[in-house]
Amino acid sequence: MTMAEETPSRLGRGLAALIGDDTAFALGDQEAQAPKGIREVPIEFLRANPFQPRHTFRPEDLNDLAASIREKGILQPIVVRPVAGDPNSFEIVAGERRWRAAQAAQLHKVPVIVKELSDAESLEIAIIENVQRADLNAVEEAAGYDRLMLQFDYTQEKLSQLIGKSRSHVANTLRLLALPKPVLALIEEGKLTAGHARPLVGHARAEEIARDIVTRGLSVREAEALTRKAVNVPSATRPKALPKADKDADTLALEKNISDQLGLKVEISFSGDKGGEVKIAYKTLEQLDEICRRLAGRTAQKMS
Repeated sequence: MTMAEETPSRLGRGLAALIGDDTAFALGDQEAQAPKGIREVPIEFLRANPFQPRHTFRPEDLNDLAASIREKGILQPIVVRPVAGDPNSFEIVAGERRWRAAQAAQLHKVPVIVKELSDAESLEIAIIENVQRADLNAVEEAAGYDRLMLQFDYTQEKLSQLIGKSRSHVANTLRLLALPKPVLALIEEGKLTAGHARPLVGHARAEEIARDIVTRGLSVREAEALTRKAVNVPSATRPKALPKADKDADTLALEKNISDQLGLKVEISFSGDKGGEVKIAYKTLEQLDEICRRLAGRTAQKMS
């Protein structure tokens, strides 16, 4: 069986195999066996997960869920892990939205499944739950993937197997973190989709084009066409690179330093008051992935 054939069921029985039937059931896997270890604990015993990749909880969604909980209760238990040294404290692994809605519904106790999990496993499950429910925006999804790679040495291949999506999906999602912060904010606000944003990665005018896309309400194809057109700016309007011989010793040393670190050819040009540019030459998608991963790592560290 090929990976492509395995992918559709990866978050079905594959999820149960990864984290156990009880947790898979709590995450919505209908094929998983109903857990026997559900217990109810006071709602104040729970606390948010610092590894939660989701940062945006829309009030209207929480209100709708709270109304459902008042009527039917919490149908899927919240997955938690014990907090060391405090028997009356649990950290939420999956189900923070249910916990928040339960507070709004003024529940005093909530059903939980207690699991002994590492930090990496906690982040894994939080990402799986949100990807399954399509609850993450593209920036949150990318930041979650990036954290698994930076802190827990995951590869893109391992991530693709974990979440049941292609490696190209993982790579394209991670590339979004190289966008300027104002563009990332538009994605998080729901004004720009990942499809609109992907062509902007690495574009010198990404922020300007993104605002134009939002203002004009362009489709993804129209946004791609606009981005291609913006790339074809007449060369006369761009700052001309200085001949290598005219560069000072500091610039040449910086070029060499960056080139040595990346293992790729790097050119730095400067045009006085007009500023300058840094060019990184790559030959393969793997090299581009590595450049984007390093840039994304720095962006994620600044955002955290």
